[in-house]
Amino acid sequence: MDKFSIFAGLFGGLGLFLYGMKIMGDGLENAAGDKLKSILEKLTSNKYIGVVVGAIVTAIIQSSSGTTVMIVSFVNAGLMTLSQAAGVIMGANIGTTITAQMVSLDLNKIAPLVIGIGAIILLVGKNKKTRDLASIAIGFGILFMGMDLMGSSMDPVAESEWFKEFILVVSDNKILGLLAGLGLTAIIQSSAATTVILIALASTGAIDMRLAFPVILGCNIGTCVTALLASLGTNRTAKKAALMHLLFNTFGAIIFFPFIDPFINLIQSTSPEVARQVANAHTIFNVLVTLIMLPLSEYLVKVVNLLLPGDGGIEKKGAIYLDKRLFETPVIANGQVIKETLRMANKAKENVVLAMKAFMENDPEAVEKVYDNENTINILEKEITDYLVELSQLELPEDDIKLFSSTYHVINDIERIGDHAENIADLAAEKMKNNVHLGDEAKKELKAIFEKTIEAIELSVDSYGNRNFDSTKKLEEVESEIDNLKNNFRQNNIRRLKERVCSADSSVVFLDLISNLERIGDHANNIGNFGMK
Repeated sequence: MDKFSIFAGLFGGLGLFLYGMKIMGDGLENAAGDKLKSILEKLTSNKYIGVVVGAIVTAIIQSSSGTTVMIVSFVNAGLMTLSQAAGVIMGANIGTTITAQMVSLDLNKIAPLVIGIGAIILLVGKNKKTRDLASIAIGFGILFMGMDLMGSSMDPVAESEWFKEFILVVSDNKILGLLAGLGLTAIIQSSAATTVILIALASTGAIDMRLAFPVILGCNIGTCVTALLASLGTNRTAKKAALMHLLFNTFGAIIFFPFIDPFINLIQSTSPEVARQVANAHTIFNVLVTLIMLPLSEYLVKVVNLLLPGDGGIEKKGAIYLDKRLFETPVIANGQVIKETLRMANKAKENVVLAMKAFMENDPEAVEKVYDNENTINILEKEITDYLVELSQLELPEDDIKLFSSTYHVINDIERIGDHAENIADLAAEKMKNNVHLGDEAKKELKAIFEKTIEAIELSVDSYGNRNFDSTKKLEEVESEIDNLKNNFRQNNIRRLKERVCSADSSVVFLDLISNLERIGDHANNIGNFGMK
């Protein structure tokens, strides 16, 4: 076999492996759907739960780098503390070893069969879940075909004199082996891929654990490059998460470096096959490092805070949950859109409350706060819309696509609620400027319709965010009550005018205010109905 054929085989095999891993990961992620989101939602301050979550999510998306990028994004958004991040990062290192364990099994012969079955299901399957399972099968098969191609291409390499000399040099120099693993993983940006290359070499008999384990130590450090790159442009706390990933993996390599020889002896006793030994070393190393470092995670956080002092300083003006780095995991990205939309809705509700406070209490500071919040709401509408446009190009589960489509309408209705809150603030400013007074009866009526309006907004948020049908039904009743209150209060206002209990100026302001509140109720009802579509 000539040199070009060898290179083409190695390069093509690696490409097939990475592509197969990506297809399989996407299929698993989409099949998991809401379960993946709920796993992440269950994150607590308990670092032990964080380890389990990190391992499960990484096993699903087939990438510890992908999980770490998510962690950086979540920390950047303020969704996760550094203490929580520590546990998840450690778990991600364990989760990524599942790929190597799977690849170390000799399943190359059935790979074409699995691809064929998956392709047929993908072509004839109508259901999204079925197609996701087909993608998992196809990715699985392509992954093993890539492994087989790499292994066959490495046979002549393993027999060459220059490679044997290289192996002798690296095997006698553990630091060189570590640097080789670090450099290769930094370039490929996948520790699983580096480990798979070692497994392919081991299957040809070209290497033993004396070379493989130092390279594994290096690839654990090299995989941190992805998270470090992802932290560029984030706040300081997110940078701390990426640094913590680097320190954790580096400390792990340092801890094990003096004990390489006894550890290799332990690993060799686990299996007679070197390929299985490589996979076992990768798993056992990461599990042991986690067991050692997890109790010390708070000290790791302190070290990171010393190296990068200062807090995150999250900018609240625009979106805080949206991060394009999460497009690698569309299911999670869609979940972040929902969080940001709910944040926008709560900001609009806050503005309605502030606007009424400004009106009822003649508070000019509240008026200015409403105007400032309205600016934020407008920014959020644009940023969420832009994010949705880009997200719409990615593969999403069916349920997420439906909620995704309704979100376009929801953010428009939220923005309109913000506009009506601004109108109420304008009325408050006009009331203060013209020294308009309202009677006790009018104030009591305003309070009644305002309370129902806030109830409508809260029900709409629950309906959209939690897909709560009961809230949607209740919302329709409340919206009808608001309409009735508006009509009754209009009649009462006409009576007060006739009885000359109120002035023409106060009457106009009163009618404008209840009209704005009634329109807010309409938009809240729209949000609830869109949320259930």
